[in-house]
Amino acid sequence: MAGAALPARQPAGTSPLLSIGQVLARLSPEFPDLSPSKLRFLEERQLISPARTESGYRKFSPADLERLRFVLSMQRDYYLPLKVIRGYLDDLDAGREPVLPGGATVTAPSMLPSDRRLTRDELVREAGATPALLTDAISASLIVAAEHYGEDTLTVLKALAELRRSGIEPRHLRGFRAAAERELGLIESALIPMARRKDAASRARAAELAREIAGQLEVVRSSLIRTALGRL
Repeated sequence: MAGAALPARQPAGTSPLLSIGQVLARLSPEFPDLSPSKLRFLEERQLISPARTESGYRKFSPADLERLRFVLSMQRDYYLPLKVIRGYLDDLDAGREPVLPGGATVTAPSMLPSDRRLTRDELVREAGATPALLTDAISASLIVAAEHYGEDTLTVLKALAELRRSGIEPRHLRGFRAAAERELGLIESALIPMARRKDAASRARAAELAREIAGQLEVVRSSLIRTALGRL
C-alpha cells in the first residue's frame, strides 16, 4: 500500500472556514458519491469534527478538508473500514507513528493515489513491465482492458512485474478473479436489507458497510496466508 500522510488535528486558525456546500464543491470531482449525509455519517463516527456556528451550521477548516480527503481516499482506494481509519487517526493525534494494514507507514500527502490517467505505453513504462505482461494480465482477468488506466491498475501491474521475477505469471493467478467475484457475492448478500431502502442516508451506510465487510475479508485472507507461510 502506498504511503499517505495526514497532519494531526489542527486549529482552524485564520483561514476561512468552509460550509458543507463548499466542501462538496471542492471534493465532489474527486469523490462523486460524497453527499451531506455522508459528511454527517463521518462526523457521527468521529472521523471529522467540524466547527459549529451559533446557529448550528457546520464549518470546515483547511485541516478538516485534508482530513476528510484522507478518510475518503483510504476508503475508496484501499477499502479500509472506518474503524481502522479512525484508529490510525487517533494514534496520529496522540503523537504516535501508526501503521496501516499491510505494514505501510503513512508518510506524505502527495503519495495519495491521484486521478492520473495513463495510456497503455505510460502504464507499462511506469510499472517497469512489458507490453506482453500487460496483455497476459488482461487475458487472466487481473486487469480490465481500457484506453486509459488509473493508479490502482499501475499498482497491480507493478506487483505482477515483481511476481514474474519470482516465476509467478498472470496465468497462475486466474483464480483471483473468481475469488473476488465470490467475495462480491457475499458482500451483496449482506447488503440486501439495506439496499432495499432508497434514501441517501441508507445508500451511504450501505457503501460504508460494503467497505467494512471488504476490509474484514481482507483481514481473514491475510491471516490465512500468514498462517500458511508459517508452515513453510
